[in-house]
Amino acid sequence: MSPDRRITPLALLIAVVTALVVGALASLAVRPPGTAATRAAPDGGVASLERIRWRVASAYGSNLPVAGDAMLNLRDELLKLSAGAIELQIFEPGEVVPVFGITEAVRDGKIQAGFTWIGYDQGRVPASPLIAAVPFGLEPVEFSAWWYYAGGRELGEALYREHGVLPLLCAITGPETAGWFRRPIESLEDLEGLKIRFAGLGGKVMQRAGASVTMIPGGEIFQALEKGAIDAAEFSLPIVDQRLGFDRVAKFNYFPGWHQIGSANHLVVNLDTWHALTEQTRSVLRTACRASVTMTIAQSEALQGAVIRDFPGKGVEARPLPLEVLRELSRITAEVLDEEAAKDEHFARILASQRAFAETYSWWKRLGYLPRDF
Repeated sequence: MSPDRRITPLALLIAVVTALVVGALASLAVRPPGTAATRAAPDGGVASLERIRWRVASAYGSNLPVAGDAMLNLRDELLKLSAGAIELQIFEPGEVVPVFGITEAVRDGKIQAGFTWIGYDQGRVPASPLIAAVPFGLEPVEFSAWWYYAGGRELGEALYREHGVLPLLCAITGPETAGWFRRPIESLEDLEGLKIRFAGLGGKVMQRAGASVTMIPGGEIFQALEKGAIDAAEFSLPIVDQRLGFDRVAKFNYFPGWHQIGSANHLVVNLDTWHALTEQTRSVLRTACRASVTMTIAQSEALQGAVIRDFPGKGVEARPLPLEVLRELSRITAEVLDEEAAKDEHFARILASQRAFAETYSWWKRLGYLPRDF
C-alpha cells in the first residue's frame, strides 16, 4: 500500500462514525446563524441539526498525547461530520476556568461544556470517582461494558442530573503508572510521611496508608517535584508523564496503576444546553464520543511500550510494586470504599452495581482470556 493510501487511525475514526450517523446526516444543509437547516424525515416530518458553537474547557493541555489529543480529534471529526454545524472551541487548562472547577463552570453556564477526569469533583460529588477510576476496579473493557450495557450510563447521568450536568463518556485510557518516586518503595512503611500528589479515591487510600497527599493540576507537578515540594506523584500514562518531564526529576516509576486500572474521561455538558438540542444533534454527539472511546483506548495501549523500553537510556527504572504492598493497598481500598458507600447514597448504589457486574463478568474473564502467567 502506498504511503498516500495508508489507513490512519484518524481516517478509521472518520469511517466508523460516518457509517454510524450517515443516515442522520444525509442531505443535511447547514443553517446560517438564526435560521434553520432542515430535511424531510421518512415519516414526512422534519429533522434538523442546529448550528452550535460551544466553548469547551479541557483539563488536559493540547500538547499531551492521548489525553490532549482526544478533544482535538473529537472537535475535528464533529466539524467534518456535521459539515460545520457543530463547532467546539477548545480552551487550554486554566485558560477560562480552573482545571478542578470545570464541571462547576459548566453547571453555572459559564461554558457550555468541558472535557475532564470527573473524579476531580470528589469534594462536591463524592461518588464521582466511581465513574472516573476506582482503585483495583473495572479495567477499561470492563468499564465500557458496565457503562453501556449494565446500567452504568444511567447511574452516571442520575448522579450528575441534580448538579445540572450531563456526563458523556468520551475517552477511556489504559492503566496509569503507580507513580514517580525519588526513592524506592519496598514496603508499606516507605509510604509513611511521603509527600505525594495523588488523585481520587486512590488519594484517600494513600492517605490511610500514611502518605501526605496533595492535589495539584498536571501542569504544576513537574515544578513541585523539581523544587522538592513533593517527593512523588501520579498523573497519567507513561507517555503523558514523560511529556511533562517527570522522568527528569524522579527516577523510579512504579507499576501497575492500581489506583486507576483504567481512566474514563467525560465531556460534561450543561443540562439545559443539552435539552435544548434536537434529538438528532444529541445522537451525533453521543456517537462521536463512542468512537472517541474506541480510539483513545487504542492509542493509549499502542504508545506505552516504547516509552518504557527506552527508560534505561534516561536512567529511569520501571519497577513493579511489591505484592505485599499491593495486597495492603487492596485491603485499605476495600475499607475506604465501604466507608464512602455508608456516607453517600449515590456512592453506595454505583459501587454495588460495579461490584455485581464485576462478579458476573469474572466468569467470562477467568475463562475467556489467557492466564496472565501463561
